[in-house]
Amino acid sequence: MITLPKELPTLLSAWFRENARPLPWRQSITPYRVWLSEIMLQQTRVEAVIPYYERFLEVFPTVKSLAFGKDEVLMKCWEGLGYYSRARNLKKAALEIVENFGGVFPSSYEDILSLSGIGPYTAGAIGSIAFGLPTPAVDGNVLRILARLSRDREDVLSPVLKRSYQEALEKIYPEGKEAGEFTQSFMELGQKICLPSGTPKCRECPLYHLCQSKDGAYAEIPYRAPKKQRKIQEKTVFLFLYEDTFALRLREKGGLLGGLWEFPNTEGFLSADEVYALAVKMGLSPLGAEEIGESKHIFTHLEWHMKGFLVPCEKKGAEGFVFASQKDIREHFAIASAFRFFKNFIQDENQY
Repeated sequence: MITLPKELPTLLSAWFRENARPLPWRQSITPYRVWLSEIMLQQTRVEAVIPYYERFLEVFPTVKSLAFGKDEVLMKCWEGLGYYSRARNLKKAALEIVENFGGVFPSSYEDILSLSGIGPYTAGAIGSIAFGLPTPAVDGNVLRILARLSRDREDVLSPVLKRSYQEALEKIYPEGKEAGEFTQSFMELGQKICLPSGTPKCRECPLYHLCQSKDGAYAEIPYRAPKKQRKIQEKTVFLFLYEDTFALRLREKGGLLGGLWEFPNTEGFLSADEVYALAVKMGLSPLGAEEIGESKHIFTHLEWHMKGFLVPCEKKGAEGFVFASQKDIREHFAIASAFRFFKNFIQDENQY
């Protein structure tokens, strides 16, 4: 059984009040804004999220505007953030709030947890920050800080360990404004002091006198069991160029990158001759096939290794393609971030 110091909330909340960054979602706290920021911050750096967060609120300022917004506008707002299922779940949850809670964001932990795309961490964060509930939000930051504090060498990715820390926090979690400060203090401490890589700034830590890993053990904590190697898929990507437009294809909903636009591609690495022959088979009347470079995109359990070809064409009759200009691709089509290298290529007119 894990026992945490009772003074932890007081120490961290006081430190947070003195050291909190003026992030936009902290300036005007509402359940909607907290929810949006927490979803965006999953797997994404704070600095990268800020401009997306601000633009998103301009387009979708309320739960209802999100619930009834157009899918293509939503995906364009999210373009570049990755993990697009987050955006789809945001809209799905917004509709649930409208249909099940009269458009008002639910205020109980159980109701928040019932919304699509919201797990225990996000529900705990929203509950504590927006409503002052004593609901812990245990993520990687929290686990790293508490594991180092306790000199815990168990596998930090173990569900059993996470549940143990969750239960230990529940016994000391405050209510009201301090609940939100306590939750956010872990986020801040993990970003500024108890760093995930490099040397933590132990002497600046408000928990220095309590920490059992300050003697250097922090270098080995938290412990993570070795991960399985990612599966590698090779792909050939085609930039079919007709006059001043490029071919795009919509990915099927439900699968990987579902509902996003992509440049046409196929499994395996093809030669220039094979690309030319495939374009002929598609009815595009290619004028040539020029290799333009390689790119790699890493998913959680998968890597795409991609080789691209520029293929000028005399026709655009292939089925399933939409041909769009550079401007339209830039402003109206949500291209999966896996194809960023190829999107950037076509924005440089001097390359072709």
